[in-house]
Amino acid sequence: MATRCRAAGKHVAIVDSRPFGGTCGLRGCDPKKVLVGAAEIVDRRRRMEGRGVAGELQIDWAELIRFKATFTDPFPKQREDGFLRAGIETFHGRARFVDERSIQVDDDILEGTHLVVATGAWPARLNIDGETHLTRSDQFLDLEQLPKQIAFVGGGYIAFEFGHIAARAGATVTILHQGARPLEHFDADLVAKLLERSREIGIDVRTSTKVVGIDGRPGDFKVTTSTDSTSEVFEAELVVHAAGRAAELDDLDLPAAGVEFDRLGVTVNGYLQSVSNPAVYAAGDAANSGGLPETPFADYEGAVVARNILEGNRHTADYLGKASVVYSIPALGAAGLTEQEARAKGLVFTVNHADTSGWYSARRVAESASMYKVLIEKDSGRILGAHLLGPEADEFANVFALAIRADIRADALKETLSVYPTQASNIASML
Repeated sequence: MATRCRAAGKHVAIVDSRPFGGTCGLRGCDPKKVLVGAAEIVDRRRRMEGRGVAGELQIDWAELIRFKATFTDPFPKQREDGFLRAGIETFHGRARFVDERSIQVDDDILEGTHLVVATGAWPARLNIDGETHLTRSDQFLDLEQLPKQIAFVGGGYIAFEFGHIAARAGATVTILHQGARPLEHFDADLVAKLLERSREIGIDVRTSTKVVGIDGRPGDFKVTTSTDSTSEVFEAELVVHAAGRAAELDDLDLPAAGVEFDRLGVTVNGYLQSVSNPAVYAAGDAANSGGLPETPFADYEGAVVARNILEGNRHTADYLGKASVVYSIPALGAAGLTEQEARAKGLVFTVNHADTSGWYSARRVAESASMYKVLIEKDSGRILGAHLLGPEADEFANVFALAIRADIRADALKETLSVYPTQASNIASML
């Protein structure tokens, strides 16, 4: 967004209170996937026991974190140097609005024709006793040593991704989720299978379990929970916040600029422009836009905002075929609509689904948790949604996202001459 506007001749400044590089490169996707990669290797070795692979294999946590740092440590300087070479001014500090077109950063007042809020999200307030004892996801990624007992408050992406990593690294993991089932935005049947797999590797997943308090000190916490019928106390050396994130807007003083917002972000129109202050746009997790709180959506929305700033409001965000993945082991992926969403739209469709743990692609890597579900509109043959659990589910989700967005119908996708044996070569059978 910034570089596109600068290349078009605009004077551009970027303000960040943290090191430049953003959540994905420093505190999210990239470092997380480094840890997931190590856990996948260990898990595959264990699955292949008695199938031609032998010998001990374990994660050296301290060494893994040092390896992760080779990606994250140089990144802020690289990113800021790139901005400076492009002629973009950089400011270190927290911005706050002083009026409709101005922000203050320390002693500097910056005025702009357009101002873009792209502050991302921050762990949501849970309003429980001892909330300050919670460890954030970015702090987890910097742990020099992995505690032996870890409890996750909430059952979202962070709980299952970090929980699966920690379990493969030897920790005892408990996930405490207030709702009836975790990962509510993913297909229920596939989530149920992932829960089976999680419990098989020793993760204790508790649903309908509300955390009401955390007492103790680092290395010796007691987490008090309540259910409909009882209460229980869990012991943990580390308690991790995994109960969702909210747009990080609290200290921007948006009312000073007349900008409407809620916990989901700045209230925007289809052009990602503030509905109450036309000088302000928002993108990513800071915008209540209807997109998912993930990096590809932030990048995409940033591009939409840049085009609208440069060309006038001509471009709207289109999330058709939106894809998402949980980097558990195995991964859980999705593209397009769920069954509930498709029915709510009044669509008539068939559901192709199967447990594929007996298929060659899963058997050769000894993966017992492998399933799919594909929704196909009856009259048109449009692919409405695809839900995937198993090896390479993330790349599978990309294929279906492309098919949905490019309107590649099921019959046409079935005729693709895929390389065999690959996961993608299963698509014809799935359709």
